[in-house]
Amino acid sequence: MSTTVRREPSKSDAGKAQGPAQDYRDQRLNGSSNSEYLYPPVNITETGDSFVLEAEMPGVNKEGLEITLEGNELTILGRRAPENMNAHLVYRESRPFDYRRVFEIDPSIDSSKISARMEQGVLYLTLPKAEKVKPRKIEVMA
Repeated sequence: MSTTVRREPSKSDAGKAQGPAQDYRDQRLNGSSNSEYLYPPVNITETGDSFVLEAEMPGVNKEGLEITLEGNELTILGRRAPENMNAHLVYRESRPFDYRRVFEIDPSIDSSKISARMEQGVLYLTLPKAEKVKPRKIEVMA
């Protein structure tokens, strides 16, 4: 079977390995050239009936999540809840950027039945296979 989901290439793809939270500048969103996002790390598994995409987006809750499907382009946008710091920040390793990832969905996916759930900072997207591509047993007639 062909590749079902492909990630969006970034400007840093040329000759570089992708880290689990590779950042990039998206110049198309809201017409702004200063919007920075992180690529959420993603795992994709296949079952007999569907593909399951898991995207790690710590700090994002259900209200901050936006998933859109236009044609065969699936976009995941996760906005982190604003931090309420009542103290002076001394040191920070995490970056306060939002997450964004775009995938090209294969036509063998039944896009009308895609479902999503968010659980402890992990997005689970179920991408069901269309009936016509599911394996089936063919009965032999005598």
